[in-house]
Amino acid sequence: MRSRDEMLRTVGDESFDVCVIGGGATGAACALDAQLRGLKTVLVEAGDFAGATSSKSTKIIHGGVRYLEEAVKDLDAAEYHVVNRALHERILMLKNGPYLSRTLEFLIPCFHWLDAGYYDVGLKLYDWIAGDTGIFPSHFLSRQETLRRMPTLKNAGLVGSIAYADGQFNDAGYNLALVKGFLESGGTASNYLRVTGFQKAVTGTLAAAEVEDQLSRQTFVIRARAFVNSTGPLADTVRDLATPGIHRRMRLSKGSHILLPLDVLPSEDAMLIPKTEDGRVLFAIPWMGRLLVGTTEQEVGLDDELCVTKQEVDFILRQLNQYLEKPVARSQVVSGFAGARPLVSRGGSGDTKKLSRDDELETDPRSGLISIMGGKWTTHRAMAEDTVDAVQRYLGLAVTPSLTRNRPLTGSNGFTPVYWMSLVRDYRISEQTAQHLAGRFGTNAPKVLDIAEKDADLAKPIVDGLAPIRAEIVQGASDMAVTIEDVLSRRIGLEFFSWRSSIEAAPVVGSILGKQLGWSAEHTRFAVGQYVDRIDSYLRVAGLAPDRARDY
Repeated sequence: MRSRDEMLRTVGDESFDVCVIGGGATGAACALDAQLRGLKTVLVEAGDFAGATSSKSTKIIHGGVRYLEEAVKDLDAAEYHVVNRALHERILMLKNGPYLSRTLEFLIPCFHWLDAGYYDVGLKLYDWIAGDTGIFPSHFLSRQETLRRMPTLKNAGLVGSIAYADGQFNDAGYNLALVKGFLESGGTASNYLRVTGFQKAVTGTLAAAEVEDQLSRQTFVIRARAFVNSTGPLADTVRDLATPGIHRRMRLSKGSHILLPLDVLPSEDAMLIPKTEDGRVLFAIPWMGRLLVGTTEQEVGLDDELCVTKQEVDFILRQLNQYLEKPVARSQVVSGFAGARPLVSRGGSGDTKKLSRDDELETDPRSGLISIMGGKWTTHRAMAEDTVDAVQRYLGLAVTPSLTRNRPLTGSNGFTPVYWMSLVRDYRISEQTAQHLAGRFGTNAPKVLDIAEKDADLAKPIVDGLAPIRAEIVQGASDMAVTIEDVLSRRIGLEFFSWRSSIEAAPVVGSILGKQLGWSAEHTRFAVGQYVDRIDSYLRVAGLAPDRARDY
């Protein structure tokens, strides 16, 4: 694959069939689908790939139990469409990215027999909609079996639980794998390349995008026959660049999550809390050695800072503690994250939790900009398929079948649940590191270990006692990571595992990444300090004491 610098040197000199704006889940999927259908495609992202909404999800591949309940209660066809399509896409995500995803059993604890009956009937409908793409049927678990699986649950009044199946995945990793697959298919892509304006043909349709490299401040013009706007929360901003004054469609909802030690709920299963104080649901999910708990819902503006607040931490813990024998304290929170859901408004000013999670495809008759808005992670592939169909129609081409339904992600071919054992055998690494690398890179893990074999220092852990190794930083630079956050948050995931561990890791990452990217010693110190300051601010806003072990 070409490096970021190589692609930037040629991007302004080439002409493309399609320019996809936005490198999150949907944008990366659109770019891959278009390239595979024979359209010469370029993908540009203003920040890092998966740098915003697409790495801030609840990490589940699901139809949406709450959406189904609302579809039935409100006779809402849009919500039913979301559930139906997501349940049929769920199996494709699991099949195409086996090292980044897995099936997961969810338990809904019941403290009244009426609740057990209600959830049992609802989830039978969930199973029915999934049809032959279902994972396994929902079923009732006795009180004893529920407590065996989740021993820290509150005992008093528990009658049992309803168990059902959905999927779980590494959202940032899945997104990056889509980008890699696009590049391996001959596509051109760059992160940190912001669209600042458009140039138009005499007919008024878009002819070129004006872009700025956010690192060098160099400007480019990208010429394409069609432009796809897949920028999630920023969809209205790009729509307005194409057609100034266009009616705004997006409303943003902030979702926050916290991570806790796994012994808070030591289980291989996830828990769904069916009703919170604000009438939503909450998930408690084992994820990457932690318990991931979320999410919240609060309408926000485009310029609002997306941090987990003390109030949100307290809200999440309040809901969780109702179901635990031993309450969890705020001091036990090890990390957290918040993102903005891009919801499409169809008029009105009700709560964002009442807005459908359905997507909407728009082709602007004036500029020709094709915008894919709203939606959810589970339906990213189907959204991309619809979008590329629209691109082909816009270009006057015959609509050809999508090739992404049964296309494994890079690193998936030959992967099995015990693949990590071959890494232990062939490279003599610890089981912990082998499982981590297999879960991050799949069958591409040997590329990272080959880097470590050439330099013994790169075989060392980034943080003593934890699985990630320093060779992953070098691989991250090859995969277009250009900041410490790019590495620790999205390429390795340590920032989600522990804020304090990521502070400890920052100098190591800065040193190795700086060598790869040609940073000066002064710039490396600045980058490390800037990253540590950002994590310190997360700790403060979340109501946790900043833990700055040394002065950077």
